[in-house]
Amino acid sequence: MVGTITKSIILKLNNQEYGANIEQIRSIERLEEIVSLPQTSDFIKGIINLRDNVTPIIDLRTRLGMEETEPTEQTRVLIANVRDVQVGLIVDEATDVIDISSEVVEDAPDLVKGVDYKYIKGVAKLVDRGMLLLLDLDYVLSMDEINEVQQVADE
Repeated sequence: MVGTITKSIILKLNNQEYGANIEQIRSIERLEEIVSLPQTSDFIKGIINLRDNVTPIIDLRTRLGMEETEPTEQTRVLIANVRDVQVGLIVDEATDVIDISSEVVEDAPDLVKGVDYKYIKGVAKLVDRGMLLLLDLDYVLSMDEINEVQQVADE
């Protein structure tokens, strides 16, 4: 039996490659000026106006418990659909789109290199890339945080 194929975008955080389902990604943008917002969670960096849509911006590094860094020329914002809310996810780089067969994906161990396992959907064992952590973007934000982000976008 042949496994199902999922298209995944490859992104980098802290020199580690991750995959995310391309179906949740609407576009990849360069980092532009972010309007800061008071009294929001640390990982919510603010908002941008993207094609007349106010889009909350989340630092995926901070969200996953990594150290925050200064943006570089390679820094990108993945415009993603997270539980029906459009958000921008700041990543160090977005490098590729690849096909991943379900046959090479295993469940994630409870702790993967310091990233809370609840954000990890699985681990793909790829011949050409080694192990690739697959992010579950639906769990990058809790329902309370989605409500917070939604309020930010609506203001």
